[in-house]
Amino acid sequence: MTHTRKKAVVLLSGGLDSATVTAIASEMGFDVYALSFDYGQRHAVEHEAARRVARSMGVVEQVFQKIDLRSFGGSALTANIDVPKSADASQISPGIPITYVPARNTIFLSFALAYAEVIGSMDIFIGVNAVDYSGYPDCRPAFIEAFEKLAQLATKAGVDGGTCSIHAPLIHMSKGDIIRAGMRLKVDYSLTHSCYDPGPDSKACGKCDSCLLRAKGFEQAGIVDPIL
Repeated sequence: MTHTRKKAVVLLSGGLDSATVTAIASEMGFDVYALSFDYGQRHAVEHEAARRVARSMGVVEQVFQKIDLRSFGGSALTANIDVPKSADASQISPGIPITYVPARNTIFLSFALAYAEVIGSMDIFIGVNAVDYSGYPDCRPAFIEAFEKLAQLATKAGVDGGTCSIHAPLIHMSKGDIIRAGMRLKVDYSLTHSCYDPGPDSKACGKCDSCLLRAKGFEQAGIVDPIL
């Protein structure tokens, strides 16, 4: 008898968290359909990282969706605003930083929901984290729960009696725990990219919030970061 694995849409940026989530979705028995975005972000080097990760994990399909969020701006990632830099993770400013892209995860999940309906999936994975993160409001459990309710109401699948699930398996994990989980699943972190403000050679700056949180995670895990 032929066994058909369930399908899942996984938001894959090419970063550490999304690579780990891709591996988790596969371990849970899903065929992965990766959705990556070119939204006008200044760290466009992550596009190639997303392709590398997808190839290494054998995803069934990868879709690149282009959205020009630079037309709105409002973030250091989508406008000509300096990316904040610090000496170490303890100096990251509290509150919502200027690297927050307004409504980004809401936009991304909306596209993922449409993609999921088309391929006949009821499952979406996203690598948000509410422990070691930069204070983004759309990385909190309350946001994920609210979007899951929206997905149930807004889709034909939900109206027809299906259950739409937004999986956020990293949401209560520290960066160290995420990396340890990824190592267990044989994630190749040398393929990933995390920096918000890479140099012309595409190398990480080592001082932005994302770089510092990545470094903190590898230190917590007792593992050397392969990109350094």
